Amino acid sequence: MVNNEAETPRLRGWLTMSLGLLGMVLGAVWTLQGLDFLTDSLMSGEPIWAIAGGGLFVAGLVLVVIGMRRRSAGYPQG
Repeated sequence: MVNNEAETPRLRGWLTMSLGLLGMVLGAVWTLQGLDFLTDSLMSGEPIWAIAGGGLFVAGLVLVVIGMRRRSAGYPQG
């Protein structure tokens, strides 16, 4: 094979991306509950959960970007 294509690509960054995606989903839910869009919860209408959810969403987004960079670094350039 050309350029060592027989070598299987490594699974780099998948855990970071998975945790980031989980953080983004939880952050979005917490934000919606804090802003009282999702009702029937103890967290509904509490502004602290909107702030915490926004922070968790941004942290999850950062983890996804880091995971994507690690994943692309696992492939040979050429």
